[in-house]
Amino acid sequence: MGSIPSDINVFLSTKFTHLVIGGGTAGLVVATRLSEHQELVVGVLEAGEPAYDEPGINVPGRFGETLGTDYDWQFATVPQPGLNGRALPWPRGKVLGGTSALNLMTWNRGCREDYDAWEELGCKGWGWEGLLPFFKKTERLYGSDEKHQSVNHSYFDDKFHGAYGPVHTAYSCQYAASHQYWHETLQKLGVQTNRSHFSGSNVGAWTSLTSVEPERRERSYSATAYYRHNAGRKNLVVLTGATADSVLLDQGDDGVWVAKGARFSYQGESHEVRVQGEVIVSAGSVQSPQLLELSGIGNPEILKAAGVEVKVDNPAVGENLQDHMMTCMIYEIDPSIPTVEELRTDPTLAAAADKEYESSRSGLRTAIHSSVAYLPFSHYLPQEHLSAIASSSSSPNITNKPKDDKRTSLLLSRFNPHTNLGQIEYNFDLSNYSPFYPSQPGKKYATMLQMLQYPFSKGSIHILPIHTTTQIEGARKRATVQDKPIINPKYYEGKGGQIDLEMMTKAQRFGDTVVRTEPLASIIAHRVCPPEDITSKDTTFEGPWEGDQQQQQQEIDLTTWVRDNTITDWHPVGTCAMGGSEPMSGSEVRGSGNKVRGSASKVRMDSVVDPRLRVHGVKGLRVVDASVMPLQISAHLQATVYAIGEKGAGMIWEDWGDNGGV
Repeated sequence: MGSIPSDINVFLSTKFTHLVIGGGTAGLVVATRLSEHQELVVGVLEAGEPAYDEPGINVPGRFGETLGTDYDWQFATVPQPGLNGRALPWPRGKVLGGTSALNLMTWNRGCREDYDAWEELGCKGWGWEGLLPFFKKTERLYGSDEKHQSVNHSYFDDKFHGAYGPVHTAYSCQYAASHQYWHETLQKLGVQTNRSHFSGSNVGAWTSLTSVEPERRERSYSATAYYRHNAGRKNLVVLTGATADSVLLDQGDDGVWVAKGARFSYQGESHEVRVQGEVIVSAGSVQSPQLLELSGIGNPEILKAAGVEVKVDNPAVGENLQDHMMTCMIYEIDPSIPTVEELRTDPTLAAAADKEYESSRSGLRTAIHSSVAYLPFSHYLPQEHLSAIASSSSSPNITNKPKDDKRTSLLLSRFNPHTNLGQIEYNFDLSNYSPFYPSQPGKKYATMLQMLQYPFSKGSIHILPIHTTTQIEGARKRATVQDKPIINPKYYEGKGGQIDLEMMTKAQRFGDTVVRTEPLASIIAHRVCPPEDITSKDTTFEGPWEGDQQQQQQEIDLTTWVRDNTITDWHPVGTCAMGGSEPMSGSEVRGSGNKVRGSASKVRMDSVVDPRLRVHGVKGLRVVDASVMPLQISAHLQATVYAIGEKGAGMIWEDWGDNGGV
């Protein structure tokens, strides 16, 4: 079931109304939903191949095994000054289903305020109330029974979940031995269990839902959830192994550029496909801006340096990159406790776990990290400290760019001592997640993952200049899609980056306190990364939580360790940011009659798409994926990206009808 057409001639001979570039998380949502309408014919170009039978993708407990493989684009950042010169691997899915096939299957949403902030930035209809129906439309929740809830704190509220959507969500059937201590430990530190963390606030401790089909205990992702059982539709044609090189743009007599299709490569040959209606770019936060720039849409200086003809002047393309930064504190634990990690080093244990999984869909191969807490800074930092950060950072503007005033204001407002948002995520699991601390034979470990949710650090993703491609492959006239883009998140850089670094450093101390608190502490031997004897200062710290933990502690100087150990949480957003749709004034107004045929259009400089996800300055072109998110959210991204796909597909269909099918 779900065969993929491999005949290029079938794809090229089909007359499409819509073309989706990228068969990933959002792309397959858009394509599948549009193909529900028989009058539409939808084509999809996907560089990866289907992997329906890949255990490294399907089996929950084997998460992470596909990172760095052929299913991964294997991108990397440029060296980061804020990380003491380190470059980071940046995994992205190169497979049908995209990164939804590679992620760690955490299923959650941000806070109501996260999405309402998008509306404040000019994205009408993208607040919490506008997105909630689409969150529910994508989901099919399998709720936990009373016994499961009592033992595992697996609570939910039906009215905030979907019951009939394509993506299956369920609580795990087996948890790490540490999970039984998670909620009680957090409660001792004043963190209450959130029994409805999908209702608009994720603050508190909770047990994570997962994107796993509960009967077979297999990953539920866009290729299996949306596409596979609809692959037989005659009006839905997916071509895998096909890499889009650029969007085909034609310029009308009014000077406005119109998307007419795409140029792509398949088995070493170049082809073109044209469409009657729209082109939808769903290539993700790395490759959607890359594709726009290769098509002539972007900052003229960057395009000219790459040898690309400038068609639409928009410096916002590829800017506004925001990512969740993550650290991994490692602890040695009781060696008698079973962990997923030992399955990767002991073939006998792995074979036994595989047998148990195949026979009963149980055991360690079903376990996914699920011990989660989202906390505001005010839970462990004094009010005066937060107030000082907000006041000292408000002037001059953190980014020194006036267009960022609203974004900066929103971020600074979250330092209000009364803010109740999930500013830091804590996620505890048994196994060593650190890429920097090698596991020692005969020892077992646990990891306290800590992720900053609302970063000030803001970077960019752009195509390579010609002189760089020349150094790599010899003389060449222009950058191509084969040149991996320049990924520069600018972690911890600038004045805002200093705030991020300070908040991440202070978050480590509370995370360490959690691990040293009973009953979780009962399985911990000692901390190994950072080592227990890390340099200390003579300053003190007084936490605002109540109980035995409210005492002065020696403040550990973890700043250098944080710089040396920060990695990505694989949640990049914002590089094709959504914003208001008003045209610029005077001669810069789109379609104003001042345009000269063959010249570049100039559009808004603070966003790439309007609230209907239409690319500024181009007709018939949209972007639908995580890159349109104007501001980072306090959540793992996949549920939100699915909702963006659902809402975007609805808009495309509405506009098709409003325009009489043109």
